[in-house]
Amino acid sequence: MTRLTATTFLAVAALSVAPATAADQCAPRADMIKALGEKFRENPTALGVVNPNVIVEVFVSDQGTWTILASDTRGQSCVVSVGEGWESAVTTAALPGT
Repeated sequence: MTRLTATTFLAVAALSVAPATAADQCAPRADMIKALGEKFRENPTALGVVNPNVIVEVFVSDQGTWTILASDTRGQSCVVSVGEGWESAVTTAALPGT
């Protein structure tokens, strides 16, 4: 819970103050991915296109921690949100007659 509290506080603070502070939650995408993997054992799970210049990615660990990054075409990524208790939805297709 400490990670969630500390990171959430930093993310909220970064979004609510001057742009220079917001840069503290941003880094080159390769560095962010490396840090998420090494520090939290989070791996890419999903992504979506926001617009032609930005994608959003979700990184999740086996322990259920998660991070959402927004990455631009210049290779810069920023933390959008973090949390704990991630659960992936499992969809099972039913066969006809079952």
